[in-house]
Amino acid sequence: MEMGNYSAVTEFFLVGLSQYPELQFCLFVLCLIMYMIILLGNSLLIIISILDSRLHTPMYFFLGNLSFLDICYTSSSIPSMLVMFVSERKSISFIGCALQMVVSLGLGSTECVLLAVMAYDRYVAICNPLRYPLIMNRVLYVHMAAWSWITGTLNSLVQTALTMVLPFCGNNVIDHLTCEILALLKLICSDITINVLIMTVASIVLLMIPLLLIFISYVFILSSILRINSAEGRKKAFSTCSSHLSVVILFYGSALFMYMKPKSKDTKASDEIIGLSYGVVTPMLNPIIYSLRNKEVKEAMKKVLSRHLHQWKSERT
Repeated sequence: MEMGNYSAVTEFFLVGLSQYPELQFCLFVLCLIMYMIILLGNSLLIIISILDSRLHTPMYFFLGNLSFLDICYTSSSIPSMLVMFVSERKSISFIGCALQMVVSLGLGSTECVLLAVMAYDRYVAICNPLRYPLIMNRVLYVHMAAWSWITGTLNSLVQTALTMVLPFCGNNVIDHLTCEILALLKLICSDITINVLIMTVASIVLLMIPLLLIFISYVFILSSILRINSAEGRKKAFSTCSSHLSVVILFYGSALFMYMKPKSKDTKASDEIIGLSYGVVTPMLNPIIYSLRNKEVKEAMKKVLSRHLHQWKSERT
């Protein structure tokens, strides 16, 4: 192919769900509301986990990382998505697209590893409760969180760099709501064998292996819970894991659909809706799940809110 006949791509047009113009304003309002909930809910979880000394544990340290990750992840795509919904010119610059992809892919990869780390934390807490403070010491859990971020960042940088250096040969219409790597690979007019190989390896290492580790952790957790004699003890033990398990099902359900489905299928409306769920709905539900299903978080919220309410009343009087 004579690539010299094509001009270099300087911007991309995001046309995901554009075949439904009557839904654009509804999607704008819906995504805006969900984004506000994401910012408020996750920020509140971070603040509470910092202010309440009872939450200064590995579990809530990881939860704070997850909340911060969700804020950053959604902030990398939702603001530009909102502009696209109400704008006639649905474009993004080449650099802007690369930045959006490196941030979203990096944070998504980090969350995969972080959820596996959180599963290990729950495994130690339930299966080895007496040794939990010794095993999950501060040095270990800080390093585990740090390596989750490092692994996700490295994966994102490699995949984004290998994608953006390839020729697009004038193809700049992305059939997606954001600069998502699978949608971009469809525009490339040269051999993408290396990209597909690296993506497959990354999907196995960062999706399947963490999911397998989570599954193994919960097999041991369930076995330990069933050996508890009292029903109240079993209920209390399972309640400490139910929030994490719910988040895992939400996250991996949508992620596996997006990245492990056959590559021969064209992007369709159903795929875009799943992608929207992966990028917006899951981060919105995370703080709701942890606040509604976790007694310690609910008590901490009440404590912090009552304290600030008391201070506000004192200032007014």
